[in-house]
Amino acid sequence: MKHLPIQLLIVLGWIVIAGLTGPVPATEPYVLSVQQLKAGMEKTAQPSQKGFILVDVRTPEEHAGGFIPGTDFNIDFREMRFRHSELHANLDEHIVVYCQSGHRSSIAAETLTGLGYKFVYNVAGSMNAWQGAGYPIEMPRR
Repeated sequence: MKHLPIQLLIVLGWIVIAGLTGPVPATEPYVLSVQQLKAGMEKTAQPSQKGFILVDVRTPEEHAGGFIPGTDFNIDFREMRFRHSELHANLDEHIVVYCQSGHRSSIAAETLTGLGYKFVYNVAGSMNAWQGAGYPIEMPRR
């Protein structure tokens, strides 16, 4: 019978301990599926009570073409470093970002993490995946 290397046992031990102590702040963004995002949105009756800040990091023109219901802010990913204070978020609040495909939101998520935000999530596939799953979009009020 083969024995596991001691390094692997140590790593597995840390994983178990981390799982028992709750979420550990990330040094890089987490990845969230659209299914996980939708499930998180459906946990409360009011979108404002969802427990995270949802940010569309596409351009204002793209945002005007429709966005994920419950979106709290539209801040172009290129402006995130300078406009993140508009989120009025503490560094330990949960922030979820999305764009059209997931590339720009990945950059925005890395920017926020680099600024010290501890719980930042990038939506994999973003709007493309959201619409591909058949989920509704919301249009801006006129």
